[in-house]
Amino acid sequence: MPIPDATQQRHAELSRQLHHHSYLYHGLDAPQISDAEYDALLRELLALEQQYPDLITPNSPSQRVGSTPLPGFRQISHRLPMLSLENAFSVADLHAFDARIRRFLASDQPVEYLCEMKLDGVAIELVYHAGRLQHASTRGDGLVGEDITANARTLGAIPLQLQHQPPAYLEVRGEVYMELAPFRQLNQQRREEGEKTFANPRNATAGSLRQLDPRLTAARPLTISCYGLGEVEGANLPTNQLDMLQQLRTWGLRVNLETVFLAADIDQVVQRYQQLRAEREQLPFEIDGMVVKVNSFGLQQELGEKSRTPRWAIACKFPPRQQQTRVESVRYQVGRTGAITPVANLEPVNVSGVMVSSASLHNWDEIARLGIRIGDTVIVERAGDVIPDVVKVVTEKRTGNEQPIPEPQFCPACGAKVVRGTDEVVPRCQGLDCPAKLREALKHFVARGAMDIEGLGERLLDQLLALGLVTSIADLYTLNKEDFFKLERMGEVLAEKLLTAINNSRQRPLEKLLFGLGIRHIGAHLAKILSRKFGSLQHLSKASRDELLATHEVGPQIADSLLTFFSDPKNLDLLQRLNAAGVRPETLQLPAGDRLADKVFVFTGALERFSRSEGQQMVEAQGARASGSVSKKTDFVVAGPGAGSKLARAEQLGITILNEEQFLQLLKEDES
Repeated sequence: MPIPDATQQRHAELSRQLHHHSYLYHGLDAPQISDAEYDALLRELLALEQQYPDLITPNSPSQRVGSTPLPGFRQISHRLPMLSLENAFSVADLHAFDARIRRFLASDQPVEYLCEMKLDGVAIELVYHAGRLQHASTRGDGLVGEDITANARTLGAIPLQLQHQPPAYLEVRGEVYMELAPFRQLNQQRREEGEKTFANPRNATAGSLRQLDPRLTAARPLTISCYGLGEVEGANLPTNQLDMLQQLRTWGLRVNLETVFLAADIDQVVQRYQQLRAEREQLPFEIDGMVVKVNSFGLQQELGEKSRTPRWAIACKFPPRQQQTRVESVRYQVGRTGAITPVANLEPVNVSGVMVSSASLHNWDEIARLGIRIGDTVIVERAGDVIPDVVKVVTEKRTGNEQPIPEPQFCPACGAKVVRGTDEVVPRCQGLDCPAKLREALKHFVARGAMDIEGLGERLLDQLLALGLVTSIADLYTLNKEDFFKLERMGEVLAEKLLTAINNSRQRPLEKLLFGLGIRHIGAHLAKILSRKFGSLQHLSKASRDELLATHEVGPQIADSLLTFFSDPKNLDLLQRLNAAGVRPETLQLPAGDRLADKVFVFTGALERFSRSEGQQMVEAQGARASGSVSKKTDFVVAGPGAGSKLARAEQLGITILNEEQFLQLLKEDES
């Protein structure tokens, strides 16, 4: 099908805008438009490409969302080797490195060094031709790596198109990694879904980059920090490492410039190394050391390389986060969904400055993989999760007295039967009155992302449970001041604050209550979608399976989870008790007769009365949703001046077309 000139021009303009705003967001950390506005631009581009597939190019912004699964990874040779670095493990090693540098240069003058955090991720190379991403590869053995181009294109932090007159040919080296907060969130999600968790952020990153299905990579919270160059053609480069990093950022590449430190001499390098060691635990990502580079490119060239390492750089490693200890026993933790997690009780050991006495074993598949037993000598590692992990069994230290770790048949907290589903890696307690499940459910319910009952932390919840003052979530709303006075170190002021916080939570938005109830598979995002679709807890509780499946992003597993929850008499009793206690979530006022509920709107053209993102917010407030493309499922197209292919498509399909005034009148009628 021939592509109209106007369509090609619009696609090119959308691509330009999306590349530009991606550069501002990821490269400069200075976005100029909201996420909703960016998404609206992307939806329009996707609609054009759906109608005219020939518009799709490897560097189209649409390719970030992931394409079809790959048959495997081919190999790519690096034009210039991706060299390893020599390691230093102490301050003395750093001084020795400096002495070698000055001896080789035959100079007594101090050398200027650039200090960079050594991110614990996966090294990759990006190759750009005329500013467009041509391919991406892993480091591999330094000479040959794996082609991960399709996966790299899904990372928002990797620009598909460079900015500001980039070189004709550019090889960029960088570290792909995962920050700790999204890593922990990813692991928590996998636990709740019964999937195997990742041992640490680096393992999660490596696994994500090597997915054969790029859509899986696209769903992982990966980012990148660029730190170096390979071969470059057609550009005058800066004369030192620091200016080179600044130039990379100008071209739109993501660089952690704020974390680099320019040292005037080796003494300042040592000070920076000691500072980073002290700050390591407070960083939002994992680092395992500091990379020290001679800042001057001229001196780097003079110093040259050895067989596989440059003379002008060294990686100064931090003390290991791994230590040997012994598994004394194993206890079982019960989560709010009944998931039972084995935790090893260890002989206390100092790991990187922290005394460790327990470590997660995750599940019995992991126990089998490690071959771990009670009494084993093991290696534990602090690696980004809440508690450490056991990473290896030292089998040569076995005595023959070690005992296997049995999978529980009954809940350790309530004695109820434990069941492990066919496709799950964790067993679950089936007890309806399990106190351990209640404790975790209460912690989740009062958390900031849920009902946000400020001040009601674990210590107070444990006391309330121990005294029998709370046996259900609903009991939180029957507590009075005298009840709080029974708790340790409780005074008048604190009791008043807690009661106020509880009272304020009675009218939280519906999505917060839905999330707080801890319904399996219903996270914060889905809770928001469900609250917008159904408007009230009553409507949601009476929804049929077909109605649930017709909801955006709701699949069979989620629908069945909701049906199970709302068919359980104990859950219905809980909801009635919450309602009787005055817990009345703010509900979205859906149109009379749900006339617009789940209707699909498409906005096109140069809207004058409101922006597309504002239009999206307006329809979502009515229980409808906005889409970026016109299809048979579209109910209304709101067209402004200059509307093109979407308007034509809507006319072809016989979809109702509204101008801005008619759209606003429709919403007004629906509110009346």
